[in-house]
Amino acid sequence: MDIHIIFGILLIATGAFSAGSFAVPFGKIKGWQWETYWMVYSLGAYIIMPLLACLLFTSDFITIIRSAPDDTIILVFILGAVYGVGNLSFGLALRYLGLSLGYALSLGLMLAIGTLIPPLIDGRLTVMIESSGGNLLLAGIAVAAVGIAFSAWAGIAKDKSVTQEKKQESIGEFNLVKGILAALLVGVTGSAMALGFEQGLPISGVAELSGIDPLFSMMPVYLVLLSGTFVSTLAWCIFLGIKNKSVKNYVSAKTSKKLVLNYGFGLLAGLLWFSQFIFYGMGQSKMGPFTFTSWGILMALTIGFASVWGLIRGEWKGAPGRVYVVMALSLLILIAASFMIGISGSV
Repeated sequence: MDIHIIFGILLIATGAFSAGSFAVPFGKIKGWQWETYWMVYSLGAYIIMPLLACLLFTSDFITIIRSAPDDTIILVFILGAVYGVGNLSFGLALRYLGLSLGYALSLGLMLAIGTLIPPLIDGRLTVMIESSGGNLLLAGIAVAAVGIAFSAWAGIAKDKSVTQEKKQESIGEFNLVKGILAALLVGVTGSAMALGFEQGLPISGVAELSGIDPLFSMMPVYLVLLSGTFVSTLAWCIFLGIKNKSVKNYVSAKTSKKLVLNYGFGLLAGLLWFSQFIFYGMGQSKMGPFTFTSWGILMALTIGFASVWGLIRGEWKGAPGRVYVVMALSLLILIAASFMIGISGSV
């Protein structure tokens, strides 16, 4: 296998660790309703961090975006807004299922759908299927589907074997049915991000022509895409804030120190979430002509890291040993699937 592919997978794995860890700071936020801290997180993840990344790595990003085709900019922005719906649903999946199961179901579906749609649209999938790498790609997606099924099985088994009180010790609003519905919506709408990355390649192409290192040429793409994500997120969080009368959360807490800490933890979550894409963009640049395989690697390894955090946080406390075995098996299957998808582009 090409050493560049190996290096690319390692970079993406670093991003997956960041992505799998982003929701951990939410557990430190006190006295705020979900829509409040999700809004603060979104401000950091979709606006502040992408702007800082562009200023740091692609200082001429405004000229780059203006030089890109208008239809590309509009399409990427719209795909970002669609992804915003998916990410709001993802927040609900984590709220109702916890880190381990929420990540496994949501991102597992995004892995399969998001890996296939972009190359199916632009014809690269047909080219790849004609080679031996195509068989490995399809096999990897099939293996990922098995991993998703195992993780869902573990979640259902946990739901049946653990009392409601035990579930809510680690996941305050545990609800299996609501969580699964949210995860299904994530899988469909969340894959718009993978498509947005691929459709945004003309923007990164302009960046490279202007002298930007290919490792960082995706930064302007992230800014356009996530601006769309922020718009849909802003609309929903404001609606919920008015409905639940939680708008006051932004300026009130038991103490001023807690208010500052709540903002700090919310923005830290945004920093961790966006950091995945710095490493993702660097890794994707090493994956050769089949850049779409990067998405499957990111999703599968993120599930793995998030599941470890879920175990540390005690989300599976009280479940019988067989449930742990099934969950661990699902993680191993998903990790294997990520590498099958990753190396398929080099076969």
